[in-house]
Parts: sequence; C-alpha cells; structure tokens
Amino acid sequence: MLWLKAFHLIFMVCWFAGLFYLPRILVYFAASEDAATRAQLAVMARKLYRFVTPFMLLTIAFGIALITTNPDYYLTATWLWVKIAGVAFLVGYHLQCGRYVREANADSNRHGHVFYRFFNEIPVLFLFAIVILAVVRPF
Repeated sequence: MLWLKAFHLIFMVCWFAGLFYLPRILVYFAASEDAATRAQLAVMARKLYRFVTPFMLLTIAFGIALITTNPDYYLTATWLWVKIAGVAFLVGYHLQCGRYVREANADSNRHGHVFYRFFNEIPVLFLFAIVILAVVRPF
C-alpha cells in the first residue's frame, strides 16, 4: 500500500506542476504582442498539456488502486468523497486548459492575460483542500 501511495503522490505532484505552469504560459501568450513569441508559447503549452495528461491519469489510477486496498473504509469515508469531488473538478479544469491550449494553437484565443492570471490560481486552492482532506481527514 505504501508503494501505491508513493506513486499516487509522485504523479499528483507532476500533474500539479503542469496545472500550475500551463495557465502561466497562457498568461504570457495572451500578454504577448509578438506573433513569433505567441506561436512559440502556443507550442510550449501544447507540448506541456500532452506531457502532463498522463500524470493526471496515473494519479487517478493509483488513487483508485489505493481505494481497492480497503474499500470498506474508503468508500464510507466522507473526506474521500469530498476529495474525489475536488479531483473531479480538477479533471474538468485540466480539460478546460486543453481547450484554451487548442484556442492558442489555432490563434483564436478569447481571453486576456488578466483572465489567465486568475484562472492560474484555481489549482492552488484545490491543492490546499485536497491535501488537508487526505492528511487531516476532518470528517
């Protein structure tokens, strides 16, 4: 079980690194006036999105594997269901990042850098909540 937990945490950290950096690239993309810079940032965003998506899937897979080690406990734990709801939101956030990356690569971006600056802060809030739920287990 400790190996499963270790890999779950490793892939979660890798996924969050992408969730933190990807919108930051979009901030720079939206703020840039230079077409060549925008094109390079769009490529960087696309490559990063493709790189971190497997980390999301592995985080989820190892999380499910952890649940199967003691389903009677985990499936009745309120903290886990709240955590799963947070993870589901983050999966939606990740997919929305993918939409924004596609827009950037099609040069059809509809948002300014201020929007992306606020959008960039969302995963931080969920990281705090999810870690507290998993460690403190307040319910």
